[in-house]
Amino acid sequence: MNIERQIEFDKVKEMWAELAVTESAAERIRKADVCFSEDELRKQLRDTSDARELIEKIGTPPLQNISEVKDVLLIAEKGECLSPYQLERVEKVLVAVRRLKDYLDRGKVLQNSLAFYEENLDPVSELREEICGKIRNGAVDDYASRELGQIRNSIIHCEEQMKQKAEQIIRTHKDCMADNYYTLRNGRICLPVKKDCKLKIAGSVIDKSATGSTLFIEPTGVSKYYEELSMLRLDEENEVYRILYTISAMVLSSAEVLMANLEMIEKLDFIFSKGKLSIDMDASEPAINTGRRIHLEEARHPLMDKATAVPLQFDIGEEARGIVITGPNTGGKTVAIKTVMLNCIMAQCGLHVTCKQADICMNSAYLCDIGDGQNLSENLSTFSAHITNVLEILKEANADSFVIMDELGSGTDPAEGMGIAIAILEELRGSGANFLVTTHYPEVKEYANRTEDVLNARMVFDKETLRPTYQMIIGEAGESCAFYIADRLGMPNEMLRVAIAAAYGEDAVEEYVFQKPETSFGKRNGNRIAKHKTVKAQTGLKEKYHIGDSVMVYPDKKIGIVCEPINEKGVLRVQMPNKKIWINHKRVKLHVAATELYPEGYDFSIVFDTVENRKKRHDMERKYTEEVVYLGE
Repeated sequence: MNIERQIEFDKVKEMWAELAVTESAAERIRKADVCFSEDELRKQLRDTSDARELIEKIGTPPLQNISEVKDVLLIAEKGECLSPYQLERVEKVLVAVRRLKDYLDRGKVLQNSLAFYEENLDPVSELREEICGKIRNGAVDDYASRELGQIRNSIIHCEEQMKQKAEQIIRTHKDCMADNYYTLRNGRICLPVKKDCKLKIAGSVIDKSATGSTLFIEPTGVSKYYEELSMLRLDEENEVYRILYTISAMVLSSAEVLMANLEMIEKLDFIFSKGKLSIDMDASEPAINTGRRIHLEEARHPLMDKATAVPLQFDIGEEARGIVITGPNTGGKTVAIKTVMLNCIMAQCGLHVTCKQADICMNSAYLCDIGDGQNLSENLSTFSAHITNVLEILKEANADSFVIMDELGSGTDPAEGMGIAIAILEELRGSGANFLVTTHYPEVKEYANRTEDVLNARMVFDKETLRPTYQMIIGEAGESCAFYIADRLGMPNEMLRVAIAAAYGEDAVEEYVFQKPETSFGKRNGNRIAKHKTVKAQTGLKEKYHIGDSVMVYPDKKIGIVCEPINEKGVLRVQMPNKKIWINHKRVKLHVAATELYPEGYDFSIVFDTVENRKKRHDMERKYTEEVVYLGE
């Protein structure tokens, strides 16, 4: 089981990590765990208090992310030349070290022990000044050395001479130019010369226009300056590399000091993040003991809004080692046990706790069973998963452990669940661990009343508003309030009588005071299901009309002859003049029965079939034929 996730310490860590500046400190926060050394834990808590004091009295420390500089130092240690950008990153960190050193130095007047970490920071002023004086805006500055300044001045002078020469040729040979300005092609100054005037301008063709009508020629008078410029740029590059290698060597020689600075910044960032979290949560430094006492005064859940959270008063370890909390659902039992364990874990991680005052014992293990532990992948029910987790907890629990369990014994038959709950409590009591459990079983309340080292506690429930107050009273057993809540929410009295009698017997029904007069459910008209309507058999209709009957068809009152009897839908077929029609029997009335019109055994195909169909039928009776008879005709 992930204890941090169950009690929401993972969410506290997320808030905490967001307050860190460096990636290393944030990663350390995510991996933070409880401390088992009393001396070390007291030091961590003192650091948190000192960090909060410095932040509140002299402001937020000037920390910055330093991950890039670590990579720069690794490059320098390989003997490689650092770029101007990388050197500027080193210089920024050295500036940050200088500012952090000054910040901590101001804290010494407060006699704050954290402020004396200032002595472990070395701003390496010589290196910082060297970088600041020779690197500017991501490049080596012109004044980084006398030689570099002279070379760059010569480059500027040479470029000016090239431009002037090109402009002079343009003015002299204006008629030969396609445009009145020079251009750059492949890094060379070229003149846009008309193709027809190619031989009038001495020089090298560097490029031509898309149409080929214009040639871009580098004049001979300009090309001699280009060779000089190339040599100057080579000298510039060599001098720049010489300067960068010199500064890179200085970084390498100071690498050990720089790395120590980075480690100190990360350490201080981690400590100050705890101070920031304490301020954000309005927390306080807890007292630490090893005597198994936990005292929380006005404790709050760290993730709940302070304005709405109801303070919790909690004590364990002096009168009892175990507390059984009872009360209605949504009464705040689960929040209460999470609040207690979360504050204990925060304290043992060196953090301040969200209490007005706290005295918290160190624990060798924090064991927890909260929530629906159903494990679908292993095909375990909720109860099976809970019991599996509980058994693991009981194996690990000892006299220095702190255990919380929610809804002890739930998820199975009430009688058996109650027995299991008491057996678990007995095992926990025998282990000597501090434990805090919630339950609904009245038998468990009775067990706590009669058992040494175990106390009842209840969560107060406001019966008027039907809302929990989240206040815990230790020493009193709670009630579920289920009948009262159901009564207030509108359950009819008759249903309540059945429920109370089933739970506590008929005598309890007489003692219960109903909150309202006799009521019953007012049934609402809900949606109806439309079922499929099956057509009833038209019994008696099939005998009503026979083939050959003369019938009158309404509303036209025309005479027709029945050619097909009534089907299951109550429809028959009638031969009308020149056509046959399907019609509902309700629109037909018998005119003259067939028995009165035709002799017995009369062949009605003479009436209803065409001559062509009759001939085909005759052929079919005598021999095989591929003819088709159309029944619709």
